[in-house]
Amino acid sequence: MTANEDQEMELEALRSIYEGDECFKEISPVSFQYRIGDLEDSKAFILDVAWPEMYPDTAPQISLDAFFNNRISAETKQLILSKLEEQVEANLGTAMMYTLFEWAKENQEALMENHKPVVTATLTSSSEVTTTASTAKKKERREQLTKAQKRRLITRTDNKGEMPRGWNWVDVIKLGKTGGKDGDQA
Repeated sequence: MTANEDQEMELEALRSIYEGDECFKEISPVSFQYRIGDLEDSKAFILDVAWPEMYPDTAPQISLDAFFNNRISAETKQLILSKLEEQVEANLGTAMMYTLFEWAKENQEALMENHKPVVTATLTSSSEVTTTASTAKKKERREQLTKAQKRRLITRTDNKGEMPRGWNWVDVIKLGKTGGKDGDQA
């Protein structure tokens, strides 16, 4: 079998195995993403895997460069990649995507045991903080209209002399509250 035939068979198998699985994403016929762990889990990560032309005889390209993985330290990423490379070497020459994904799921705790989430925070000066706080307060305050101003708004017409769209609409919630008894409806 040629490399292309092996790839087509493995692609078909992956599509059937992971059909409806929200963790698996096919980027292209030779590029995939698989999320290990739940979205809310701080130890979750996404594997990006791409097949070179001669895959499975040559190793797939595995990466942890997805934005989702920004909270993972470089040391932890390197550990995950080195452990996955060991699995690739053991399975070289065979269809290994399912094996890699399942191995990563089973060993997620061991791979992420030294994981400490990376926190990226930007320092701002105290003047910037007070400026944003004061503009937030200004936005919260809305101008109050007098009764006379509200009446003028209600009777305002557009340039054709027509009332604005919806001026005579009825509030459905108020109708529901003022409706008759349940027995009256027939």
